[in-house]
Amino acid sequence: MATVEWVGDGVRLIDQTRLPEQETYVLCTTAEEVAGAIRRMVVRGAPAIGAAAAYGMALAALQGRRSAGAAAIREARPTARDLFWAVELVEQAGDPLEEAHRIARDSVEACRRMGREGAALLPDGARIVTICNTGALAAVDYGTALGVVRAAHEQGKRPFVYVMETRPRAQGARLTTWELRKLGIEHRLIVDSAAGLLLRRGMADVAISGADRVCANGDVVNKIGTYPLALLAREHGVPFYAVAPTSTIDAGCPDGDQVAIEERAPGEVTTFAPSGTEAWNPAFDVTPASLVTALVTERGVLHGALA
Repeated sequence: MATVEWVGDGVRLIDQTRLPEQETYVLCTTAEEVAGAIRRMVVRGAPAIGAAAAYGMALAALQGRRSAGAAAIREARPTARDLFWAVELVEQAGDPLEEAHRIARDSVEACRRMGREGAALLPDGARIVTICNTGALAAVDYGTALGVVRAAHEQGKRPFVYVMETRPRAQGARLTTWELRKLGIEHRLIVDSAAGLLLRRGMADVAISGADRVCANGDVVNKIGTYPLALLAREHGVPFYAVAPTSTIDAGCPDGDQVAIEERAPGEVTTFAPSGTEAWNPAFDVTPASLVTALVTERGVLHGALA
């Protein structure tokens, strides 16, 4: 079943806050409900957020509430480009629901093409370290960075994945391991701070991530912790690939310093801290284009900065 799916009277989302313990679904029948699901990370991952936002806009249009719906969805999360891209497309469409369907369909095909493009970069038996969750759960289906791993697996290349747990919400530990187990792909979970030792010992051949926004100069905005992973990869001579559809490229944003970085509730990181402890909890960081070996898109592989 798709991560984001239109079911006739609303959009059905797999509830990622309950995985891996429970595989349950949420039905949203208004744009405000879609915005709430995006904000609470019931649905997450740039392509999945884009498709959910598109369907939220279609609901708003069908209910005669385009402006209010667009405002609610735009306020849900500030960093991922796909959310704003999808809202803009559906706002301009003559048939909002058909446009939302097209966005969802195109997302799946884009992910499959990215998978094929990226798999060509991986040697047989590649040992891959990855951050966050970038599989089918982060898209409508198939996935971005994890879609590359999936494609390599389907081609018989026998990839092995080191999964960074990805604090503070553990998308790697909870979601990526769940997907890899379902796909039958060998993997091992590591704490985020083990990535340095892993690379120093030569235990990984490739580092790979998704992207929530790619700036005009090639800077990659992604889940917090991506920047240090890219730095470590460069230090140890390991290629760092970012995988994202062209909808994630923001030609109007010159570089990563111009991106609004979402800051989430301190409670996500103070689980083990004394009561009353203050915390700073940015959800994303910026990886400079100079650290990105290549950007994998559905239109091909781009080496070096985009500008």
